[in-house]
Amino acid sequence: MIDQLFEFVMNHPLLVGAFVLSLIAWIVYEARSASTNALTATEATQLINREDAVVVDIRESKDFKTGHIAGARNIPQSSLDSRMNELNKVKDKPVIVVCKHGQGSGAAQAKLAKAGFERAFKLKGGMAQWQADGLPVVKK
Repeated sequence: MIDQLFEFVMNHPLLVGAFVLSLIAWIVYEARSASTNALTATEATQLINREDAVVVDIRESKDFKTGHIAGARNIPQSSLDSRMNELNKVKDKPVIVVCKHGQGSGAAQAKLAKAGFERAFKLKGGMAQWQADGLPVVKK
């Protein structure tokens, strides 16, 4: 099987080269977009403590009830558009969007930024990373 792979690479260098370039471009894009407006758990904690940041948890209610950041507001991602007006009074504060693993919060953060929230951030790694770092969660 490895012999067939080497034969394919030798017979189709342009195709393989295009694939490798596409792969590199995709990795660079993902790395840049992942770090854009993303906060580590430590940075988020500092923003919450120093600037009274608002935490918006976009997980579903059942996940939110199993444990969330103290003071977080639960606005599921599916209803973010219809409930955006609930956040209008905190537009001047930093807003930190939290999801389960840090993958879904980017889209919600982009929606908030588009709606005029100049300081909208996402939590890197989501609640999974928050809990892995040993930071407190509440279940109320």
